[in-house]
Amino acid sequence: MVEGIYQVRGFDLSNMTIVEGDSGILVIDPLISAETAAAALALYRRHRGDRPVTGVLYTHSHVDHFGGVRGVVRQEDIDGGVPVIAPEGFLEHAVSENVYAGTAMGRRSAYMYGAALPTGARGQIGAGLGQSTSTGAVGLIPPTLDVTHTGQSETVDGIRMVFHLTPGTEAPAELNIHFPDHSALCMAENATHNLHNLLTLRGAQVRNPHVWAHYLTEAIRLFAGGVDVAFASHHWPTWGRERVLAFLSEQRGLYAYLHDQTLRLLNQGLTALEIAETIQVPPALERAWHTHGYYGSVSHNTKAVYQHYLGWFDGNPAHLWEHPPCRSRHPLRRIHGRGRHHPAPRPRFLRRR
Repeated sequence: MVEGIYQVRGFDLSNMTIVEGDSGILVIDPLISAETAAAALALYRRHRGDRPVTGVLYTHSHVDHFGGVRGVVRQEDIDGGVPVIAPEGFLEHAVSENVYAGTAMGRRSAYMYGAALPTGARGQIGAGLGQSTSTGAVGLIPPTLDVTHTGQSETVDGIRMVFHLTPGTEAPAELNIHFPDHSALCMAENATHNLHNLLTLRGAQVRNPHVWAHYLTEAIRLFAGGVDVAFASHHWPTWGRERVLAFLSEQRGLYAYLHDQTLRLLNQGLTALEIAETIQVPPALERAWHTHGYYGSVSHNTKAVYQHYLGWFDGNPAHLWEHPPCRSRHPLRRIHGRGRHHPAPRPRFLRRR
């Protein structure tokens, strides 16, 4: 990618980035599983030498960016002084997303990513952000160093980093990283080569595209004039200052447009379903292929904006307390009672006649 910074792509849903320091390497986002992370590290070492891991960095609180950490470093290494860096609030959000609703999210992820399907044209060939999710051993080593504010600078094994904190963008706790000695900018998952999800189909907190666009504007202002390559934790890098500026600007415009136009239409009285069928990306953004819905979509992202501001209720009283679907044959739910689902009794005025 650039001298001293390397990526392993295609081993998992996400990328592992490796930055070479004075005596070892900094590992950024060690994939989902220990097995894939260990294989990615072995591939790097086969080409660049058996350098020790002298630091680990999580860019944000989603499992594909920390779950494989035990495949690249041991707890004894951390106890011996190897730092684990993460944005403020990382541990809280990693636990809340992957534990509190983890069972339901895991079940929905099986449908979203299709990792259990055979690889191939009749099964799964990818997931939009990269390969499908790996299914190995997931772990977590808590951070030892928190990034608490934009402009915070840290040096690990001679690697200088300037951090840009971006809470509430693609994840509740997230950051970008500027490497001034390499003229490189890591955008975590805030700018990838597609339209991302504002509400991922596996389930998560709704992401605010207004905040997302704001932090992309801030990244442009802070760093775009001094970087020769921008890379992320998915997909491939963008080289050249003019191309980096155009890429970040178009990504910023995409999320700002979806936010502003959804608000305009909901204030005109349109429902989420109507807005999703109305909004079209303008030609200037449509011509930029990295704004297309290879992972997220305009349809379900506009519904997410609607949910963020107005919730699930569309204002139609007939939809306020609808009858639940029949679950007797639903594959994901065990039905209690004698083969029938018994909903709670309704007030008389809401009962169907």
